[in-house]
Amino acid sequence: MRLGITVDMSGPHPKLDMERVLEAERLGFSQAWTGEAYGTDAVTPATWMLAHTTKLMVGTGIMQIPARTPAMTAMTAMTLQHLSGGRFLCGLGVSGPQVVEGWHGTRFGKPMTRTKEYIAIIRQILERKGNLTFKGEEYEIPYAGPDATGLGKPLRSITHGDPSLKFYLASITPAGLRTAGECADGVLPIFYSPEQPKIVTDPILAGKKKAGRPVTMEGFDVAPYVRVKMGPDVAACRDMVRPELALYIGGMGARAKNYYNDVAIKLGYEGEAKTIQDYFLDGKKNEAAAAVPDKLVDEISLCGPADRIKDRLAAWKQSEKSGDLGTMVLKGASIEAMRVIAEAAL
Repeated sequence: MRLGITVDMSGPHPKLDMERVLEAERLGFSQAWTGEAYGTDAVTPATWMLAHTTKLMVGTGIMQIPARTPAMTAMTAMTLQHLSGGRFLCGLGVSGPQVVEGWHGTRFGKPMTRTKEYIAIIRQILERKGNLTFKGEEYEIPYAGPDATGLGKPLRSITHGDPSLKFYLASITPAGLRTAGECADGVLPIFYSPEQPKIVTDPILAGKKKAGRPVTMEGFDVAPYVRVKMGPDVAACRDMVRPELALYIGGMGARAKNYYNDVAIKLGYEGEAKTIQDYFLDGKKNEAAAAVPDKLVDEISLCGPADRIKDRLAAWKQSEKSGDLGTMVLKGASIEAMRVIAEAAL
């Protein structure tokens, strides 16, 4: 089973934990991912990790689509591919309206349409079959709006890109997963249950069918983020995971529009998801965390002593064996936990 890690750069004084990155490479992990919200960016730490490793694939998990033009992302990807010997993975996501409109100052638009057009433009740049032209709902290249100078002309990339560059989407909704099936090579689900993989794979296959792609999961990497807390006290380990789950389920979005809350409902926790959200949006974050059920924590995370984690890995291995799971991306795993999981999974 392939393994990956996330490398967190959030917080007021971020620091890149290269010790974990180098240990992941030594242990035989396949991937390392770094993201962005409204603080540090994803590209800079990804570049740093690529510069200090030789085998590890490094991805942006994710670059925010509204923050960059498609051409800028293509330029970044081509640069990192050339510098790293082809070890860059291009993870993309539309983010949410709170960040898109409140931080980047651009309209949210049609996120799925934007995603498909964005990747189509990047692929056209990488393929270099001709000068870049594109006319869609969200993007028009060359720009020909009412305030255009009229001087823009189609261009072809000076740099030769790699058309085999892998695209991953931060998809969690059915529509997002279908979009990934239509145009991407992998997904990075924030929540994933090895007992309920079809929540993720069924929409992907539907999207592949719509796009005329092979209706199979072969070659498509489902790479969920799996929170890991290893220690002798199972309850204490669960309690370290609960606040983050409460933040996503309760506070990431508005009451009427929270994609993470919707996923918790699909996993079978409708009543609990509403309770968590009510507490969180009322400012009762401790109560929201306490309301995250043990069963949900255990279903989507790895918590407790080493032997318990090894036992729980059996379900994840089965999901991989059935072709539903591609890569387990460990989130928050200590070096000790990484070693335990690598020994059991690789």
